Amino acid sequence: MNTGEIIIYQNREGSIKIDVRMEDESVWLTQDQIAILFGKGRSTITEHIGNVFKEGELEEKEVCRDFRHTTKHGAIEGKTQEKVVKYYKLDVIISVGYRVKSAQGTQFRIRATQGNLN
Repeated sequence: MNTGEIIIYQNREGSIKIDVRMEDESVWLTQDQIAILFGKGRSTITEHIGNVFKEGELEEKEVCRDFRHTTKHGAIEGKTQEKVVKYYKLDVIISVGYRVKSAQGTQFRIRATQGNLN
């Protein structure tokens, strides 16, 4: 089992750069990262993800995961706090990429299916 690492995905033009979480031999992104990746609004991504699960394309329990993040505390200097963030596995990212039909989505899908994300 992979303990997790962060790699950087950057598109060919260099206009999109995202820290990608690698865990259990797969890529994991948040909804915000998926929105940046495909050049769409977060609400659009949320809608597409919901449809992927509603239509039975993927099983939510198998492709979603909560990861803990340690962040600076907003009110107390020098303190940190933990925040739980939902991530989506590569299968979801590719499914959403087909639905949003963006140039960035096409480029990412090609690179992801060829195993060439970095």
